[in-house]
Amino acid sequence: MRSILLSLVLFVSAVAAAQVPSVTVENSKGESFDTSVLLEEGTPMIISFWSTSCKPCIRELDAVYESLPDWLDEVDFRVVAVSTDDNRLLAKAKSFAEGRGWGEDFTLLFDKNQDFMRAMNVSVVPHVFVVDSKGKIVFSHTSYVQGGEVELFEAVKKASRK
Repeated sequence: MRSILLSLVLFVSAVAAAQVPSVTVENSKGESFDTSVLLEEGTPMIISFWSTSCKPCIRELDAVYESLPDWLDEVDFRVVAVSTDDNRLLAKAKSFAEGRGWGEDFTLLFDKNQDFMRAMNVSVVPHVFVVDSKGKIVFSHTSYVQGGEVELFEAVKKASRK
């Protein structure tokens, strides 16, 4: 039990010390986009890795999308939704995200080669990070259960106070 706890503490510490890497992905217009640009605004953000075949990913992003107007009344932050669908599913992922309205309020990125995914050590989706205004990863979780977005928002509020 003690070794599991120590491993968990080391993992959380490593995540907390990590920064968002510079990787080239595609934006919703099909243009190359360097992920380091995400840090230029200096506002906290949620980065959510998802795929069109991942039902928990979709439920979580839908829950965040529905809650976003209320959350933005409290805290200035943004949501970056990163599709991990490969090149064969790129058009489907783009139309899927736009069809759900995510493109209105989220920054949509498409990691068709999974370079950003690997650079962020993401092995399963959904995988969500909260990044503070300095670009430091301060929270991370995988999987989604209904109501989990509340914990995510609490992490965003905490990150905004740093």
